[in-house]
Amino acid sequence: MSAQSTLSLYDSKRQQKVEFKPINAGQVGIYVCGPTVQSEPHAGHLRSALVYDIFQNWMTALGYTVKLVRNVTDIDDKILDNAANQGIEWKSLVASMHAAFDSAYAKIGIASPAVEPLATEHIEGMQRIISLLIERGHAYQATDGSANVYFASSSWAAYGELTNQKLADMEGGEDAAPGKKAAHDFALWKAHKAGEPETAAWQSPWGLGRPGWHIECSAMSTDALGTHFDIHGGGLDLRFPHHENELAQSRAAGFEYANYWVHNGLVNANGTKMSKSLGNFVSAADLFEQDKRGLAIRYYLMTAHYRANLEYHDGILVEARANIDRIETFVRRGRDFLNASITDHFNSDDLPAKFVTALNDDLNVPTALAELHETIRVGNAGIDAGDSDAVEAALNSVLAMLNVLNINPFARQWAVEVSAEKAAQIQQLVDDRNAARARKDFAAADAIRDELTRMGVTIEDAADKTHWSVD
Repeated sequence: MSAQSTLSLYDSKRQQKVEFKPINAGQVGIYVCGPTVQSEPHAGHLRSALVYDIFQNWMTALGYTVKLVRNVTDIDDKILDNAANQGIEWKSLVASMHAAFDSAYAKIGIASPAVEPLATEHIEGMQRIISLLIERGHAYQATDGSANVYFASSSWAAYGELTNQKLADMEGGEDAAPGKKAAHDFALWKAHKAGEPETAAWQSPWGLGRPGWHIECSAMSTDALGTHFDIHGGGLDLRFPHHENELAQSRAAGFEYANYWVHNGLVNANGTKMSKSLGNFVSAADLFEQDKRGLAIRYYLMTAHYRANLEYHDGILVEARANIDRIETFVRRGRDFLNASITDHFNSDDLPAKFVTALNDDLNVPTALAELHETIRVGNAGIDAGDSDAVEAALNSVLAMLNVLNINPFARQWAVEVSAEKAAQIQQLVDDRNAARARKDFAAADAIRDELTRMGVTIEDAADKTHWSVD
């Protein structure tokens, strides 16, 4: 396969596609802004996490040792508000939502990160950076004598460099607050408010309080990867103000920080940006109701280029499942034709050149998927022609591509547990259907097939037998 140096990424800061060069040869450090665990995960959360899961898979396939860090924001205004509205302790909300995210990620085959820092475990590191910023003249304690501490945006000449904006031209800013000198100054430390839980506050040199959102990521990323690392990723909606502020405070503190900034697109539902208020919000639970296995969800989430917005519409998972069925059918046909086994492991030399080129071109997964399906077409033609060499080459290439993308239907990740009793029941129905077809009682055969479909069973008729699988 091509050398590591062929990989290019679109750097949001430079606003162009550039060749990826790691700081340390053969090693990649990636920090990704993970979820604020205030409520149940939705399709956008899954899509973002999946993007960087594929980044990790591909860079690993290229021979890099990858350290992926994905944080969890477990202290935030919305967490406290949602917990209060539900009448529960905020730590209980965090624990349950954190578990919900972990479960949803696992169901679509997203690997656990090497490090998953929690904001509340890095308060000391946040306070160190805040103190450093004050010493350097880039932050100040609120003029009203409260424990609030703000970053002085005008003190950092490069503020706005990530989104190519000038401070004077920026609209808005954080909410006005007593003791803040300028509208675009943002909170590094927030004073404890009356009525907030005592457990949601920490002692600091400036008084009792908790961290601002932006400082959390500066501390967690540098604690895990050092003050100079390769890639910082996250959703497109985080570019401003979150990542802009994160970059400014990190650089003002004297850190080299991230060499590349990568941002994934969002998920639109039926042509409109997802919104609870509009009633087009697609939760992870909604997706899993349609695809308990999770494989069709994973496939769907990678059908748009990671930098583009992804459309969700009714029936989209049916389309994704149809593609999975085509993949599964070919792999099974190829295996049976060659009398070969299927493995989760792969040889990178089996990856087609067009597939490698696509993923090296800023992780162009849709083009890689197109090459996957073209190879399946060639393999099916080889089976029909009885060409063993063509089938073997196609099957090896398909399996290699499937395993890079982690959408191999036969991999352990996607195995569906079927009890011996249910397997026997399914097999009996399959045998009954085949008997009905043999006697040309097609109405009975169709009725049995409908019953199998209701049970979540997919059947595929081959020349000498009928294969079945459980969705």
